[in-house]
Amino acid sequence: MKPSVVTSEPNGHFCDDCAVRGAAVCSSLDAAELREFEHLGRRVHFDSGETVFSEEDITTSFYNVLEGVMRLYKLLPDGRRQIVGFALPGDFLGMNLSGRHNFSADAIGGVNVCQFPKGPFGRFTEERPQLLRRINELAIRELSQARDHMVLLGRRSADEKVATFLLGWRERLVALKGPSDIVALPMSRQDIADYLGLTIETVSRTFTKLERLGLIEIIHGGISLLDPARVEAIAAA
Repeated sequence: MKPSVVTSEPNGHFCDDCAVRGAAVCSSLDAAELREFEHLGRRVHFDSGETVFSEEDITTSFYNVLEGVMRLYKLLPDGRRQIVGFALPGDFLGMNLSGRHNFSADAIGGVNVCQFPKGPFGRFTEERPQLLRRINELAIRELSQARDHMVLLGRRSADEKVATFLLGWRERLVALKGPSDIVALPMSRQDIADYLGLTIETVSRTFTKLERLGLIEIIHGGISLLDPARVEAIAAA
């Protein structure tokens, strides 16, 4: 199934009503630059499960996530899937040194993105050092998340991994939507298992254990964090 495409009208300004502009790559642009920038891209919708781009594909576009969540993953030689991250609104995808995507990206639920062709985007960026600085900031954040993920995959117990994941995911959601003890989990338990290097059975048992201990409550679409301090203690063990 091909993604449905929604493009801006010639006199329309879809950047004006973008909920994530303050956190996105374009946050460094002034009003005039933003008018020019929005005509470089188009809004694209991907249905749940659709592939946005695949590992080793030649990079022809960059993607700014507007709504929804993506799973980012690599396929191992034995066919297993290793999820390397989850993209949220405001994340910018497609930047790499090799000219090819170094992981695949699928939509979890419906996803809306701004898609920018690589060539015009590169030329636009060359003339605007503040945009380059913003891209560098996002790249540093991505490297930091990758480093944290490597630590998470190391010699840690299942309890520690799940607790760390829940706290880290909550922190990212708080940055987008503000403080809340409700942690939405749009990804499946299998996705979480593939991210943490665990089996789905282990992830499910750990969630049940944390609920039995009174630390979380499993609710539809996520969890309620009942005792953040104790969850933090487990993550820091």
